[in-house]
Formats: sequence, structure tokens, C-alpha cells
Amino acid sequence: MNIHLRRLSVLNFRNHREAALDLGPQVNCITGPNGTGKTNLLDAVHYLGLCKSCFEPQDGLNILHGEEHFMVKGELAAADGTDTLVCSVRKGVRKVFARNRKEYERLADHVGRMPVVIITPYDGHLVLDGSEARRRFLDGLIAQFDRAYLESLVRYNRALAQRNTLLKRMALDGRGDREATRPWDEQIIIHGEAVHAARRAFMDELVPLLADHYAGITSGPETVELAYRSELDELPLRAILDDRWPRDQEAGHTTGGVHKDDLLFTIGGRPLKRYGSQGQQKTYLIALKLAQFDLTARRSGLRPILLLDDIFDKIDPQRMRHLLKLLRGGRFGQTIITDTDAGRLRAALEGLPLDTRFFELAHAGQEEQRTVAEGGA
Repeated sequence: MNIHLRRLSVLNFRNHREAALDLGPQVNCITGPNGTGKTNLLDAVHYLGLCKSCFEPQDGLNILHGEEHFMVKGELAAADGTDTLVCSVRKGVRKVFARNRKEYERLADHVGRMPVVIITPYDGHLVLDGSEARRRFLDGLIAQFDRAYLESLVRYNRALAQRNTLLKRMALDGRGDREATRPWDEQIIIHGEAVHAARRAFMDELVPLLADHYAGITSGPETVELAYRSELDELPLRAILDDRWPRDQEAGHTTGGVHKDDLLFTIGGRPLKRYGSQGQQKTYLIALKLAQFDLTARRSGLRPILLLDDIFDKIDPQRMRHLLKLLRGGRFGQTIITDTDAGRLRAALEGLPLDTRFFELAHAGQEEQRTVAEGGA
């Protein structure tokens, strides 16, 4: 089932004092020079879907400089009518998120009603950074439509923090009692094994979709793979904790468990980080996010809103054209694309049977206000 934002408006959000877009149900292109706030409008959509920024985890830092609050508002066309979504943040006050004027008690209750998938140049950190970034990515995907997984993950991390506090104290004191950690061990085992099972099942669905999308974008001989690495594939978590006890005592923290899991990206059987070109890395990450789209749609029953932020930089025109062709045929729903080059985007979309709208952002002299002008494709 398709959903789409009919209207997006922001007030004092990042570098926008005020802006509004009347969006179409298929392809929407936001163009303009760097620094005009194209990515910030995508982030506003991300807020409406996931109740948080994709780029800045501290809500207060998304308030326009010199102001005390921001507001992001959207009109969402869904199967059961139109939802009015409002996210507001005021300095020193907790974030408020409301649907049809009714405030959510828990933000998690909204997540999944308006699924969003964003592809951005910042995705490169998944390849270049450490395992924590990849685990956070994986956890965010699964938690969007699996509340039991999110609960297990929260309880695992809570027990892990308590166990690590004990281990740190033991390391400082120079002595340790194995029995003291047993209650936390049991919590870690119960919830850690649930997390591992959910991750493994999720990856079994995700990997074929990644390969399919990569082949669709490249139309070439390159082969890509994605592997999930976990100690729990070899040993039960209880055995891992027992085996690592001497090392945990010495280190002052828990050295084994699902908080050490990782994803391995490869191209042609070799690590993507070392052997993939910038273009190959970018194509891989785009394919990964499109696989995320498919799996989210499959599990939630809703086609997510697809946000494509400046993704045509560093990929050749042929791959760009292949990617845009994927948008036709109804496989994807509403798509919002940003690019600095409106002409390039118009040329790439030319001839595709899509309802396309263009919005141009421009600097307004030295003022903070941005102007949004709509054109047709």
C-alpha cells in the first residue's frame, strides 16, 4: 500500500526559518546550490517518519540559530484518511510528537506508521567506520517493525551496562566474584539470544535483495555479498560468557556477546572498504538501502517514502539512469530527490512515465529565509 506526504512545512528548522512544499505522490525533486537546505528538508521528512533526525541526534541542535524552538509538520495521505503529523522541539523541554492533535505518550508507537528510507552521502560511514555503526544501522532497520526485538535489545543493553559496572569495580578492587554477575548474565543470555535470532532471520531476507538491486543498478559482472558475523553462530551465549570470564575481569567490561556483532561488506569476494572504488562503494550502499526499502515494505505492508540525497555524485550516468528506471512501474511509492544540478536531473528523468515535480531552493541574499519555487517536469 502506498502512503505519501501531501504537504511538508517547517519552522525554525536547521537553516530554514520557514518553508513549505506541496508534494506529489510520485517523484519530487528539490534542487539548488549547496547550503540552501535541500538535505534539511529531507531530514524534516525523516523526523515525521522516525521521530528523530537522520544526521543530528541532539534535537536542540536542529533549532535555527537564535531561536528557541522548531516545528516540522506534514499532511500524510494514508489508507484510512489524512494524518496531520507535528513534531516540535523547544530548548530545555522534551520533544513533542502528535498525530491529529493527539500527543504520543511513547514515540515508538508512531514508528512504522510512516516508514522512511533515506539514502545519503553520509551512508559511507557504514563502510568506513567501525562495527558499532553497522550494528546501529541493523538495529534501526529491525526495530522499525519488530517491537519485541526493540524490547530485547533495550533489556540486553541495560543488563550489559549493569554487568560492566560490576566488572569495572572488580578490576579497580583487584578481586572479583563470579557469582555477583550471574543475575545479569541470565538477562544477557535471554535477551542476547533473542537479538541474535532476529538479526539472523532478518539478514537471511536482506542479502538476496541487496544482490538483486546491485545487479539492477550496474547491469555488469560485479558480485556483492553481505555477511552477518556473530560469536553466537559458533557458541551459545552462556558458553561465551563463561569462557571470557578471566578476560572480562582483566578488561573491566564484557568482551563477548551480540554487542560485538558485525556486518561484512564484500565485492568480488574481497572487502569493499579496501578494494571497492568510490563509485562501487556508493552503488553498494544504494543497493543496501533499496533492499531495506523492499524488506520494510514486505514486513510493514506500506511502501516507505524514499529519500535520495545527492546520490548521483560519484556514480556514472549509466548507473544513475538504471537507478532512476527502478522508480517506474510502481515498485517504489513517493520519492524525494535532492541534487545541485536541476538540468542533470531533468535529463535523467526525461521519458520516464512518472508524475514529477521540481522545487528550487535559492539563497535569499544574506537573510536566513529560503525561497521555494515549484516547477513542472
